[in-house]
Amino acid sequence: MEIRVLGSESFGARSLACFVKTGRQRVLIDPGVALARLRSGRPPHPLEIAAAFRIKARILSLFGAATDVVISHYHGDHIPMPVADPYQLSTRELPELEKNVRFWGKGPEKISGLSLRRRNELARCLGRVPFPASEGEEFGALAFSAPVPHGAGNTGFGTVMMTLVREGKERFVHASDIQLLDRETVLTVLEWNPTIVLASGPPLYIAHKVPGVGKIARENAKLLAENVDTLVLDHHLLRSFSGYAWLKDLARESESNVLCAAAFMGKKPELLEAGRESLYNPDSA
Repeated sequence: MEIRVLGSESFGARSLACFVKTGRQRVLIDPGVALARLRSGRPPHPLEIAAAFRIKARILSLFGAATDVVISHYHGDHIPMPVADPYQLSTRELPELEKNVRFWGKGPEKISGLSLRRRNELARCLGRVPFPASEGEEFGALAFSAPVPHGAGNTGFGTVMMTLVREGKERFVHASDIQLLDRETVLTVLEWNPTIVLASGPPLYIAHKVPGVGKIARENAKLLAENVDTLVLDHHLLRSFSGYAWLKDLARESESNVLCAAAFMGKKPELLEAGRESLYNPDSA
């Protein structure tokens, strides 16, 4: 199995895009990218814009090669957008797709009205009406979870769909936007007996709005780390330098391999959104 993380906050922009190649399937998961419109009162820095464009280029270079495309949910950093801002991946940029490409998507239940509208728009743009509702299904190397909370339950952010890709003894789980805040979701991941997990860590950059997220997520992260060979945490977690410190602390305490997506790919992390203020004011860093 070959796993390539195409985009994430440690690559400089909001994304959790991933490409997984097995003997018979080439799976593109969450092909999207975005930038925070404002952080510290500042718009995206040119270095962030360049990072978002690099991620878009990676996604587009592999879109046409995919046998399977998976959409975990319908937030703008995870899907090609029918109506995109300058930094997102637009459906108009996509290559012409083969008719035999299989799409797997989060169903219409337990998502917001905006996500439902985006889901329907995406289906029309891709020529896949009705768009599949894939929770609980299996096909070849793929299996999909039932809906699980986007972050903590009952927060109004709806649900997402997790993906398992398996080949031989390797079992890779893409757990988009779970944020490690719901214990039942973490137990669902472990029921798949994964060897590698790629997941969103907790949103410490807004910890003042969600008290206790770091402690809850740490307990769940430790449980995952104790039961997998490699735990890759990124996305919401690395929108702040405090999140990177949290990850480093977890890695020091764990016997398994715990790291961010860029490090997993052998790259130096670039936390550009976290450093947006210092990018504009380098003397203040």
